[in-house]
Amino acid sequence: MPTVTTNGIQIAYEERGSGDPLLLIMGLGAPGALWEEHVKAYATRFRCILMDNRGAGASDKPGGPYTTRMMADDAAGLLDALGIRKARVAGISMGSAIAQHLALAYPKKVRSLVLISSWARCDAYTKAVFHHFRQLRVQSAPNDFMQLLQLWIFTPGHYAAHLDQMREGRETAAFNPMPQHAFASQCEACITHDTLDELGCITQPALLTVGSADIFTPLHLSEAIHNRLPKSELFVLKGFGHAHHWETLEEFNRKTLDFLVKT
Repeated sequence: MPTVTTNGIQIAYEERGSGDPLLLIMGLGAPGALWEEHVKAYATRFRCILMDNRGAGASDKPGGPYTTRMMADDAAGLLDALGIRKARVAGISMGSAIAQHLALAYPKKVRSLVLISSWARCDAYTKAVFHHFRQLRVQSAPNDFMQLLQLWIFTPGHYAAHLDQMREGRETAAFNPMPQHAFASQCEACITHDTLDELGCITQPALLTVGSADIFTPLHLSEAIHNRLPKSELFVLKGFGHAHHWETLEEFNRKTLDFLVKT
């Protein structure tokens, strides 16, 4: 897996497809490879760059603290190292928080944004969720903790209908677990993320997608972003949760690809 040196660390990435660049930023605790089912659609039109955030996958895992701005600097450095002047950017959960900072700090590098299951500032509930995850990650076996995450991010119907896939995900987490310090540092980055008062400065077109039944980053957090982004569209998947991008894969891929092509 190739790497580049950026912001003092090695960031790993993969590429798929050809065309205009599309930077894909994954969420808490996850490697960029989890974009694979979306990339099957995106790579028909775009040069997709799947990055591993600091602390995850094959990227370096330095000691914390981490911030979403710091990880945006990592992403900007990756684009520079690849000779990419401007890219469309999509981010899932923590990745969407990183994408917000990338657009704010490096506006000339960002052509448009897809913000998935997002937030701009944690409320008391969301802070408690991230604190709880950080604490339980220390106390739980990796496969047990992955099951907890699965129960949070998927709706009951999807979980029940994909038990083998859920079990496989837990086994993968147990085989190569993320270091505790790296997971805790990513949680801290999520807790401290705050771009709410700056969102009006983001002038690029943005699509927000969110599940109406998301209990992790509830709908009102995406609505707060939508109300402040001057060129944003809000797409609500009714009855789906935090991982609506997997639960409604074909619809999600079609909607986001249409947006990316036109912007």
